Amino acid sequence: MASPLPSALPRLSLLSKPSPPQHHRLLLAPTRPELSPFKCLAGQTGFFTRLGRLIKEKAKSDVEKLFSGFSKTRDNLAVIDELLLYWNLADTDRVLDELEEALLVSDFGPKITIKIVESLREDIVAGKLKSGSEIKEALKKSVLDLLTTKGSKTELQLGYRKPAVVMIVGVNGGGKTTSLGKLAYRLKKEGAKVLMAAGDTFRAAACDQLEIWAERTGCEIVVAEKEKAKASSVISQAVKRGKEQGYDIVLCDTSGRLHTNYGLMEELIACKKAVSKVIPGAPNEILQVLDGTTGLNMLPQAREFNEIVGITGLILTKLDGSARGGCVVSVVNELGIPVKFVGVGEGVEDLQPFDAEAFVNAIFS
Repeated sequence: MASPLPSALPRLSLLSKPSPPQHHRLLLAPTRPELSPFKCLAGQTGFFTRLGRLIKEKAKSDVEKLFSGFSKTRDNLAVIDELLLYWNLADTDRVLDELEEALLVSDFGPKITIKIVESLREDIVAGKLKSGSEIKEALKKSVLDLLTTKGSKTELQLGYRKPAVVMIVGVNGGGKTTSLGKLAYRLKKEGAKVLMAAGDTFRAAACDQLEIWAERTGCEIVVAEKEKAKASSVISQAVKRGKEQGYDIVLCDTSGRLHTNYGLMEELIACKKAVSKVIPGAPNEILQVLDGTTGLNMLPQAREFNEIVGITGLILTKLDGSARGGCVVSVVNELGIPVKFVGVGEGVEDLQPFDAEAFVNAIFS
């Protein structure tokens, strides 16, 4: 748990002379020593490309976090190793039936499960798979192919102009604000100059929570100065500040909303339009946060949000507390939206860039 926000958090004015009251303020969090292996310079060619690659490379070197984060799903699927250990051709139907059950229990979903199992059956009958180890490798390849065919762009797509704008959306309780804070931490650590926008103007505690993350990460934040401010106004002001003051990335929090609440869903459209008025073509990414413990129930949410605002990537949270990791494959296959990050723990570094091969190895070890 983050410690309560100190009452003495510095709030510095950006104005050099008196002016009419402003509806937004910029909170400057205490700075920390720079950890970046390179400096982020305005106009630096290919900065965002290198930033994305660096994040992915570090994720590959830290696969242990991903491995431990999917331990419950891996335990569910451990029965597959037992089934295939003494496999023989005469047991094919029984083994495949039990394999099918294991995949369904882990929330791979009926469509994908049947597709995988029937493909294995065909290859076994055709004599292409002759041992339990070959069947397991074919199973892993099938899952990997599903992930990479429809969800290949797992790196953040931040374009070439600064600032890049990333909107974070989702339903209540999915972990949006926490995910934004952890993403800010990762980006700041790699040398990006990050500005946060407290666009969740409905939940009173959301702004306080994001201010705590601003302090923890050494980022700056724009918040509404008056109650019931429009989210689009806060976000628009933050993007303007980001553009004027040379920020690399603006991370925009939004209010949690049920996908069935069309009034609030319309507000997301207004936020998206407000961003594009300041920077044509922005936001660069609209990331939806989905609660991994809900399993396949996340699909209707993702579909609705995608239809309304056009989701470019997914952040799946709380997967360390769930045995339903197969939902990762279902979401990618059903929607064709790549998973960009997965939450595999409570720590600030436990929002991991998604790597399909590492994921498959983690659940089928």
